[in-house]
Amino acid sequence: MKLATRINSFLPVNNNDIKEVFKRFKELGLGYVDLNYPEHVKGYEAKEMKTLLADNNLALNGVALRFREQFINGELGNADPQVAQEALQLCKDAADYCRQAGGKVVTIWLGFDGFDYSFQINYQKVWQQLTAAYQTIADYAPDLQISIEYKPFQPRAYAFIDSMGVTGMMLNDVNRENVGVTLDYCHMLMKHENPAFAADIFGNRKKLYGIHLNDGYGLNDDGLMVGTSTPFKTLELLYYLKKHNFDGVIYFDTFPVIEDASKECEQNIKMIEHFERLIDKMGLEYIQSVIDKNDAVAASQLMLEFFKGN
Repeated sequence: MKLATRINSFLPVNNNDIKEVFKRFKELGLGYVDLNYPEHVKGYEAKEMKTLLADNNLALNGVALRFREQFINGELGNADPQVAQEALQLCKDAADYCRQAGGKVVTIWLGFDGFDYSFQINYQKVWQQLTAAYQTIADYAPDLQISIEYKPFQPRAYAFIDSMGVTGMMLNDVNRENVGVTLDYCHMLMKHENPAFAADIFGNRKKLYGIHLNDGYGLNDDGLMVGTSTPFKTLELLYYLKKHNFDGVIYFDTFPVIEDASKECEQNIKMIEHFERLIDKMGLEYIQSVIDKNDAVAASQLMLEFFKGN
C-alpha cells in the first residue's frame, strides 16, 4: 500500500519545520507526502521540494488546495468574479507546483463554497460557475488528476459539493477524463454515507483518485485513528479498494492532539496492515460470494470470521 499522513499533525511537535517532519516520515516508513497549497510550500521552490522529499525517500503524491482569508464567502463559486478568479488562479498555480515537484493529484476541497441561510445563494449560478471552473483547471493540467473532495458541512452550515451523489453529478457535467474524486472517510460518515458504497461506484468508473482514511462517530469531522469506531465499515472500504485495484495513496487524515503524532501514525499503519492481511486471508472471491448471497446472517458470519481472524 502507498501511505501518507497529515503534515499538520507533526509540525507542532517538530519545531514547525517541514524538514524535520519529513525525517520523521522516513523513520515511520511512509512513502508519500501530500502538501497543502500554498501553506506547506512557502519558501520552497518546486524543484527544491522535490529534492527534499527524495532525500528522505519520499515522493509527492499531490497538493491539496487550502483557501484562506478572502475566500471565506466562497472560492471557485464566489459571487464576486474577482475573488472567484483568484481562487481559479490559485488552483492553476497549485497544478504547476504539483507537476514540477513530481506529484500527480491536485485535490480541491471547497470548504467555503456553500451557504448558511435560505435565499443566500443562486444555486444554479454557482453550479454552472463551479462546472466551468473545474473544466478550466482540468484543461489547464490535462496531465494531472484533478480530484474533488466533498464534505457535507463545516465550516459552512451547508457545503455546495456535499455528497457522493452531488459529486457524481458534477463529474458528469464537467465531463473531463482527468477529473475524479477523493473520498474522506469521516466526511462520508458525517453525510450518513457508507464509505464502501462510494468506493465501489467511483472505483468501478476509475474515478477514485484519493482516499483520506480516519474514523469517527458521524456527527463531526473527528479524525480518529483508523478502524477504531467503525472497523467493519473500514474493512468493507478496503475490500472495494482491492477489488478495483486502487493504486492511489491512502492518506491518514487523523488529528492527534493528546496523542503522540508518531505513535498515532504507527498505530494507523499497524491497523490498516492488519486489515489488509485479514482481507487477503479471507480472499476476495470468498468475500464476494458472501456479498452475492444478499443475506444479513451470512454477512454477520463474515464479520465474525474477521473478528476471529479465520
